[in-house]
Amino acid sequence: MDGRSITWLAFLVFQDVVSKELLNDFQKPKAIPEEEHRVARLLIAHEHRNWGIEEWGRVLFTDESRFCLRSPDDRQRVWRSTGERVAQCNFAPGISFGSGSIMVWGGISMEARTELVVVNGGAMTANRYIRDILEPHVVPFAPFIGNDPILMHDNARPRIAQIPARSPDLNPIEHVWDKVERRVKVRTPAPANLRDLSAAIIQECQEIDQAVIQDLLEGMPRRMEAVIQARGGNIR
Repeated sequence: MDGRSITWLAFLVFQDVVSKELLNDFQKPKAIPEEEHRVARLLIAHEHRNWGIEEWGRVLFTDESRFCLRSPDDRQRVWRSTGERVAQCNFAPGISFGSGSIMVWGGISMEARTELVVVNGGAMTANRYIRDILEPHVVPFAPFIGNDPILMHDNARPRIAQIPARSPDLNPIEHVWDKVERRVKVRTPAPANLRDLSAAIIQECQEIDQAVIQDLLEGMPRRMEAVIQARGGNIR
């Protein structure tokens, strides 16, 4: 059995364990005190302080983001408590930007990226996350990462590099969302409806060069060091 087959089997086992942990996480949302948040960030930075390109090259960084049609900022960061996957897009009071929003999910790694998934309708429950994200998009992606893949996502547990909640500065995919936001924002004509917005986001994601993503991931050692210097505080 070659390395990729071993990776595939390991990832299937990993998926089964993660599924159970996700169900637990989704069912128990909780607020995180500020001091606990800083301590968690500092801990993750110390744990990965000595990671080099080889270690970060085994990580699949994933996240969701909501894009709003004709909102003041086009994209709004969705802050989630532990276990929350979707929050309503907040529009400025008294102003009608009308048209709603869409949630997307994606993953990036040193050598490749996942498909961009548009999350349509309804809340992203644990079961739906497993069925619509993990099984069709994360598990098949494992061979592109290599042996012993690591999934990085907010507050999941086994075989996962755990990111403390509310820590977008520790996940380089946030920079991808920012680039997509800026590119969609200047499109002419602007997306007129959610279908146009979805198509625009997908196209702009596809046009981001993989070298840009590699540069982001190669900067992870600097991020860890910056968090340590900031004593767990935000670094952007």
